[in-house]
Amino acid sequence: MKTGVQKIFDEVAPTYERLNRVLTLGLDGPWRKKAARAAAKGGGRLWLDVCSGTGDMAQNLARIAPPGTCVVALDFSPAMLQKASEKPKAQAAFVRADVKSLPFPSDRFDLVTISFATRNVNLSRDLLHSTFRELRRVLKPGGRFVNLETSQPRSAVVRKVFHLYVRAIVEPVGYRLSGSRSGYAYLASTIPRFYDAEELSGLLKQAGFQTVGYRPLFFGAAAIHTAIK
Repeated sequence: MKTGVQKIFDEVAPTYERLNRVLTLGLDGPWRKKAARAAAKGGGRLWLDVCSGTGDMAQNLARIAPPGTCVVALDFSPAMLQKASEKPKAQAAFVRADVKSLPFPSDRFDLVTISFATRNVNLSRDLLHSTFRELRRVLKPGGRFVNLETSQPRSAVVRKVFHLYVRAIVEPVGYRLSGSRSGYAYLASTIPRFYDAEELSGLLKQAGFQTVGYRPLFFGAAAIHTAIK
């Protein structure tokens, strides 16, 4: 049975990429490329992109992966995976599964990535913690985790402007262009209540990751976190 969040992503799949570009002022593409480059530095031959959606990050990884690398794109939304598989030169293996219970053995992947989906797993702090532990489980010892997500700017003024933008733009524009009022009401609600970069780093450490670091983006409105198993 589909969850409420899964239904939302099936519903918004047709316009999801276009709205990402509009709502981030075109910045989500360059951010994904930066995250992919950071992720690819460690090498390895088996990479996993979870909550892959329409496959933007998986496609970025596939473009820069060394020859012989297998990129696996995983998502629980069939509509999202269908959009990902229809992309020109879709060079990933597509798997439908839930990130909270991955269908892979432990110590399997050299790299796990996730982009703009961690906050959708954040239905509770405990659930996010267990999901991070599940991602860590499928990584090989020494494997890398790269998380690209919205964050909270340190400056109170910038944070207030950011939250005003989310309230004033994300829900109404998302609804207008996608036709899904509930979908973009939900997506807009997840941004202001998500963790700041330091808090998220702490959660990664609690889940057992080491060498946790992050790179703020656009005055702290987003961040790339990196961590090692």
